[in-house]
Amino acid sequence: MTKKERYQFVINYFIINKPDAKTELLYDNPYQLLVAVILSAQCTDKRVNQTTPLIFETYPDIESLSQATPEALFPLIKSISYPNNKTNHLIGMAKMVMHEFEGKIPMTVNELMKLPGVGRKTANVITSVIDNQPNMAVDTHVFRVANRIGLVTAKTPLETEKQLVKNLPRDLIYVAHHWLILHGRYVCLARKPKCEICGLRPICKYYQSVVAPAIKEQ
Repeated sequence: MTKKERYQFVINYFIINKPDAKTELLYDNPYQLLVAVILSAQCTDKRVNQTTPLIFETYPDIESLSQATPEALFPLIKSISYPNNKTNHLIGMAKMVMHEFEGKIPMTVNELMKLPGVGRKTANVITSVIDNQPNMAVDTHVFRVANRIGLVTAKTPLETEKQLVKNLPRDLIYVAHHWLILHGRYVCLARKPKCEICGLRPICKYYQSVVAPAIKEQ
């Protein structure tokens, strides 16, 4: 099977089975999504969604968040991983948006990466989710699934991102990010992938090289 055929199989499968794939983070506007994504680093979306309502009630916009103190914000996010760092990141991010971007969340990867707490992955999430830009955010799920299936042969998230962007149709990159994340979250699990229910088995390199031979030996 050629790489092009492998990609086309994956695209066809998800178009049929996950046509409306989207982030599981709850948000109403770019400000809320940016806060949620910063909080989601090394934390589950479920926990973030339980935490953000009170944050948004207390700080309904970027201006109010920019005026927050660490002492006031920390108690609202103390259940999130690395709350001290994220408290400082959120306040620093809000201050920079107010002072350098006239209170508007920037919508380019390079500008977003200037903000405290915003790395390349977060910037790619914001621009692809909000603006459908052809940017591929690579988290642990995307990295694992893309390599297991055989879409990429990459040792780093950046290599994974570049290979996926190169081989996916430009207009599908933003949704392909969610396809791979959700597949990794619910099917292609890290320790025990649910290959028995996976529709990508016919083209999955991991299944063909590891799982199928083990089944034959039983």
